[in-house]
Formats: sequence, structure tokens, C-alpha cells
Amino acid sequence: MNFSVDMHKLGYNAATAAQSLAIAGTNEKNEALAGIAAVLTKMKSFIMDVNAKEVSDAKARGLPAPMIDRMTLTEARFDEMIQGIHNVIELPDPVGRILDGHIEPSGLNIIRRAVPLGVVGVIYESRPNVTVDIATLCIKSGNACILRGGSECFQTNLTMYELIQEALTNSAIPASSVNLVTSTERELVNQMLTLSDFIDVIIPRGGEALHRMCVKHATVPVITGGFGVSHIYVDNTADIERSVDIIINAKTQKPSACNALDTLLIHCEKASTLLHNLAPELEKHGVYVHAHGVADDLLRDYPFKAKCSEADFDTEFLGLHMNVMIVESVSDAILHIRKHKAIHSDAILTETIKNAKIFERSVPSACVYINCSTRFSDGGQFGMGAEVAISTQKLHARGPMALEALTTYQYVCHGDYLVRK
Repeated sequence: MNFSVDMHKLGYNAATAAQSLAIAGTNEKNEALAGIAAVLTKMKSFIMDVNAKEVSDAKARGLPAPMIDRMTLTEARFDEMIQGIHNVIELPDPVGRILDGHIEPSGLNIIRRAVPLGVVGVIYESRPNVTVDIATLCIKSGNACILRGGSECFQTNLTMYELIQEALTNSAIPASSVNLVTSTERELVNQMLTLSDFIDVIIPRGGEALHRMCVKHATVPVITGGFGVSHIYVDNTADIERSVDIIINAKTQKPSACNALDTLLIHCEKASTLLHNLAPELEKHGVYVHAHGVADDLLRDYPFKAKCSEADFDTEFLGLHMNVMIVESVSDAILHIRKHKAIHSDAILTETIKNAKIFERSVPSACVYINCSTRFSDGGQFGMGAEVAISTQKLHARGPMALEALTTYQYVCHGDYLVRK
């Protein structure tokens, strides 16, 4: 079967560029990034027009509201994307950092040094800013990248990729440092997943189905993440008024985000008071509540109630729906969280240090919050400039993946014509 994109050639070009990137200087990389920011800013109106047409087409085709929200480039999101490039420019270069070292009695001088991964393949859905975020982080960390965006944002991704290519052509960084699969043919994804001669790691960004598919079919190492059910537990000593603010922020600030609140767990001693204060605020935002057990009775007059099932607790809603459940203790909350896909971002609201410590040590999530909204799980909010993904696995990288997570290390060993005895 013939395809419009030669994946073998794409991989070869990326691997060749990675060799140059690995020895590129910090100034060269930063100048290339500044050039990308300048070109994208100059062409902002054009990019926004292309994206607006794709969003309009998506609405006409009846795509889900969360997907439409994720694919929309607003003025604020565009400006945040550009600011992310400048933030990465200001960050220290992770390549060449000496992690540790020592001298053995034999005279062998061993240094452990940070080096790029090589070629990073990213398969992503919906969010067009990912094209720029990944290109930026990969260039700064000395990696070439191969990008495959979703078909719903194909023209927006293609437009920004072509502008990135224009900027790189006028820089010291090889243009093939950033590569886009310029076709939406699904078979090309399978080819990308098995391009182990050239790609060093695959990072999927999207729903659970995408991650499972990549893990199942890839012959290249895969870093999973970006999905999971996010919980907030309100302890019996929590400040009710401030807890309401956090819950509303976590649920409504960006409902389509992977770190938005899915399940609210409330200590039985606080349930009546909290829900009395919380319900009017949820109603203002049109949040549909799946009220389980006792919570259903406490919310008997709430106008936006949805039918409940046990499966709701394993659902990442990505929209204006949330579970509410009453628990007897912090231990019950932790047991529930561990049972129901707590791998991403989970929070406790409490004034009790002991319960906060128990929670943070018991919850298995990549990001655990004490008296904070789960919406902070983000490379920009963590001071990383941007992120390639949020990893929820336990090997190599966890949480927002930025510059340091895009490096590995090698042992550099020095001797004076040293031989082993």
C-alpha cells in the first residue's frame, strides 16, 4: 500500500537532524526558538483564521463539545503559546548537565551527564498548541521530533508547522529537527509506532484509547499519561468557603482539561454545609452532578442532576459533569481514589497536617495537591515553560514532562590510558 508520506525517510531525516541538535549550542537553539516565536506572532491573524474555519467545520460535523474546546485557539491561548516559547528560551539548557561523578580506586573518573533522548515521536489529538509546545521543548533539549496531530486540527497544525520550518530554515538548527506527518491516513500511525530504527520514544497525548493503542502496537518505548480520574477530598477540618472556590476552579476553569475535577469526595461531617454553599455555584456554571448515595438526598433540589452508575467513578468526564460522594474518613477517601483510576491529579482540602501527610503518601497520582486546585498540573504552571505531556507512569518521568524529562544520561569515563586489571 502506498502512502503520501514516506515514514522511513521522515525518520531518517529526523535522526540525522538529532545528531546535529545534540551538539548545538544553547545560543543557537535559543535564537532558533526566538525566530519561531517571531514568525508565529507575525502570522497570528492568519493562523487564527485557519483555526476558526476548522472549529466551524467541527461544530457543523457535530464533534463533541470538549473536543471543540480543546481544538480552539483563542487569543489568550495563542498568546500563552507564544509566551511559552519565550519562557523556554529563558530556562537553563538541560543538555550537558553533570548529574554526579566520582573517581574509582582504579583511577577511572566517572561522570554521569545529561544527553538528549534523540528523536521524540508525539501522537496527539485536538490541541493545536501542542505542535508548537513540543517543537519548542524538543529543540531546547536537543531532540528532533516527529509530530502526528489529529485530523480535526490538521490545517492548523500544518500551517504552524510550515511557519516553524520557515523560521528554522533561517537558523543554525536543521529544519528537519521538527517533522510533521502531513497526512491523516491512520496506517501512518502504525508505521510511526514501529519506526524503532529512528524514533527513540513515543509520547501519546490524548484519551485513554489512544494510549492503550500505542502501548499495544508500538515497538518503540511509549510514555503514557494525560488521562485519569481527578478527585478532590474535602476533609472534616477544611475551610468551607475557600473549599468552594477550589472546587469551582477545578471543575469549571477548563472542563475539557485532563486535570479538571471528576469526583468530589466529602467527609460526612462537612457534607451538608459544603453542599449548601457549593450547589448555587455549580448551578451558575451549569454543572451536571452525579450524586451518589447520601449525596443524592442532600442535593434533592439541585436542578442539574444526572443518572448515576458505578461506572461514573471510572469516567474522565472532560466536560461539565462531576460525581459527588460522601465518605466517613480520609482513609475511605483514599481507598476510593486508589480504586478509581487515581493516576493523574488528586487533592485534599484540610486543616489537619496529619491527614494531609497520610493523603500525600497514600495516593498514587503523579501530582498530589494539598489545599490547591488540580488545575495546576501543567508545565507552564510548574515553571517549566511548557510541557510535552503529563506522564502518569512510574518509570523515567512523572507529571508534566518538560526539558529535563526529555533527556536521559550517559556515563562518560576518563582515564590515563587506563586498563582493567
